[in-house]
Amino acid sequence: MPSTWRRYVRPQDFVWLLFFSALAVFGPGRSPRTIAALVALAIVQVLEPRIGARASVVLKLALCYLLIGFTYGVSSSFYLVLFLPVITGATNFGLLGTAITSLGACAVYLSFLAFLGENEFIAEDQIPELVLRTLFLPVVGYLTYQLAQANQEEKHKAQQAVEDLASANRSLKEAQAEVRRAERLAALGQLTAGLAHELRNPLGTMKTSAQLLSKQVSKENALAVEMAGFITSEVDRTNSLITRFLDFARPQRLKFETADITTLLDTAIGRFEREQKNIGTSVTIFKNYSPDVPPVRFDAELMERVISNLLVNAAQASPPGGIVTVKTLSDDNEVEVAVIDRGSGIDPKNIENIFNPFFTTKTDGIGFGLAIISKILDEHGGRITVESALGEGSVFRVFLPLRRQ
Repeated sequence: MPSTWRRYVRPQDFVWLLFFSALAVFGPGRSPRTIAALVALAIVQVLEPRIGARASVVLKLALCYLLIGFTYGVSSSFYLVLFLPVITGATNFGLLGTAITSLGACAVYLSFLAFLGENEFIAEDQIPELVLRTLFLPVVGYLTYQLAQANQEEKHKAQQAVEDLASANRSLKEAQAEVRRAERLAALGQLTAGLAHELRNPLGTMKTSAQLLSKQVSKENALAVEMAGFITSEVDRTNSLITRFLDFARPQRLKFETADITTLLDTAIGRFEREQKNIGTSVTIFKNYSPDVPPVRFDAELMERVISNLLVNAAQASPPGGIVTVKTLSDDNEVEVAVIDRGSGIDPKNIENIFNPFFTTKTDGIGFGLAIISKILDEHGGRITVESALGEGSVFRVFLPLRRQ
């Protein structure tokens, strides 16, 4: 209930009502029509936020005209109420609106000179008073306008500070996430490098033993032959996994060259199209290259690996016969390559983890593809981002800097 009350009644409304009540009691010419004009002016002042500044200024000027006319015209003490529309115009309109409102108030007041009778005139010693009353209106309007502008500037600065703080907070959270991820990757790299060499020796012995076993046992012993084959294939699979661990853990030796990124994309797309049958996909690649993309420095072999892996992921996420789009853009700082699919999309709760090693949603995956891609781009001074919606598809964006620090 109190919150609803404050929505319609403001504290300053009581101040205005008290002010206009005092004018009604102590002001000149306390006739019924004067009281009615004051009541109407009070209502307009209280309802100003609801009726709008323009309507308020027009109504106030009209009511001020009536009030001053009801109370001795140009000599009325109620000329001061003309400050109300002037202040409203100065706080809501620009400099031009302030000038127009102030001139309108001056015109309202000076118009009563036209109603002086033949035997009525302004005494010579009262002319300075008339000039001062008229001058005060635009001066107060301009000063109020300056104050309103200063308040607006301070409000804008405060809003900008809030936006800057929010942006800094987001950047800080992103940096913290990157630091945590880097720490995990560093620990994994140290672990992988140590284990890989220790595991390969016994794996080599196991594979050699399995091969000798398969040669020594008779072919009639089908079970032994099959088991030896299983051992050999699993050892190969484990060796392949260790190789991928090492690819991820060891620093890459980049061979930079400045080349056209579209040539690299065409090579990666051509190879992917030739190997589609082997990976069990059937999608169409649509190229949307910007003609303004400048040459960029990269390691061709590693970048082709990045694009190929993204194409495979996009194809596997797409329905049979789907379309995968490869798009390029650039600005003054970096080149963007986007791989866009219209497949199943990524669950929002998994977005933060997809570049972490060992994280995968594929039944036969080990979660190293995107982690290696991210590492390659980090070593290029670039980055990768993803936008995805379930049931609508995903957009992986690769960014490469045009100027390496």
